[in-house]
Amino acid sequence: MNATVMSSAHAALPEVPAWRKGLNQILGHHSLTLGAAVLLVVVLGALLAPIIAPHDPYAQDVTQRMIPPVWQEKGSWNHILGTDKLGRDYLSRLLYGAQISMTIGLATAMLSGLIGTTLGILAGYFGGKTDAIISYLITTRLSMPVILVALAMASLVGGSLQMVIILLGVLLWDRFAVVARATTQQLRDAEFISSAKVLGASTPYILVKELLPNILSPLIVVVTLEMAHAILLEATLSFLGLGVQPPLPSWGLMVAEGKAYMFFQPWVIAIPGIALMVLVMAINLVGDGLRDLNAPQNRS
Repeated sequence: MNATVMSSAHAALPEVPAWRKGLNQILGHHSLTLGAAVLLVVVLGALLAPIIAPHDPYAQDVTQRMIPPVWQEKGSWNHILGTDKLGRDYLSRLLYGAQISMTIGLATAMLSGLIGTTLGILAGYFGGKTDAIISYLITTRLSMPVILVALAMASLVGGSLQMVIILLGVLLWDRFAVVARATTQQLRDAEFISSAKVLGASTPYILVKELLPNILSPLIVVVTLEMAHAILLEATLSFLGLGVQPPLPSWGLMVAEGKAYMFFQPWVIAIPGIALMVLVMAINLVGDGLRDLNAPQNRS
């Protein structure tokens, strides 16, 4: 009797919508929630920079140079995070620098994802000589240290925002290719692929409409990892003078411009350095959380 009543009561409960289950699952993952919140703040700061930036990030005023942040002695509320050696407002340059970092991260991930995913799907689906050739390309790419190749190529072709995106995009495709190839090999003999072949679907249709949507989940995780990797590489190139060129407010370039004052005004390199660390950490937390949600059995 009690079991019947309990089963009836359970059946009477309204079913929880799928979107709410997904939202509860995301909110229950604390690192993913924290990373997404921090990343959202950075993205909003980058998008709203023309509105919320207190000063022109390129405007120079040598009479206001090296003003410390507001929490230090001689700080000014007119320049909350201080000014650099040319008198440019640090908060404004930090906000506009977020635009550059996010642009490079997203554009690089899209370009490298397009290259790597295409190669990985072709290798995993066709196999044979195609797989052998693309596997050789992946092995060759993995044998090359990215930072050294990026430095060499940047020194040859010169530094600019567009060139950094193209350069990093053609260097960071290997993870996409490896993941796409492995997942495609697992799915190429699946029933829905065989059904599409029986119905007369063309190979491009099968690859784009049937196969690609089913391997997107692990690729999204790779996107977050490569975004963080690209942002760090851009900061490294800009710090060495081979990436984004002045007067663009790249965070790596801001660190390079402030290194001469690091012993007397350490905030000059600490502020962009902390911003860079927080952004990369937030992206990694989001990627790690997405990996947990997609394959929780692989993590303790």
